[in-house]
Amino acid sequence: MKTRFLFPYWCKYLGVILFLVHLPVYVFRKELGFTDFSPTDTGLLSGSHIFFVLTTLLMLSGLVLFAFSEEKVEDEQIAQLRMDSLQWAVYLSYIVLIGCLAFTTAHQDIKDLVRMHVWVPLMLFIILFRWKMFRNSRYSKEDAV
Repeated sequence: MKTRFLFPYWCKYLGVILFLVHLPVYVFRKELGFTDFSPTDTGLLSGSHIFFVLTTLLMLSGLVLFAFSEEKVEDEQIAQLRMDSLQWAVYLSYIVLIGCLAFTTAHQDIKDLVRMHVWVPLMLFIILFRWKMFRNSRYSKEDAV
């Protein structure tokens, strides 16, 4: 996997900041007065829609920056770990999506599943890649001893 399209290393920190700043805002949106869409609140310029779009875009941008930033040392082994993690994340996310769609009947639940599917592959990739990096660093320390 060619890694020429990765973000610089410092973008990893920017991504963490973007995600962590907007996570509590997203979680506590009802307490802040931004609820989900209501039938009377229509249009692209409604407050809840603008809040939803901005928060989602900033959180996703943060996750993408964190997930696809270079490591301090970017070698072939890390590139292979990255590719394997990305493959498994896509496989697992589609297995979860297909399983959820097979057992879901309500229209609102299907909309929530599609919204969730925006986050799941990215989060699975980050978790799998970080876990493999952790295991890789642990094994390399044991070999050095």
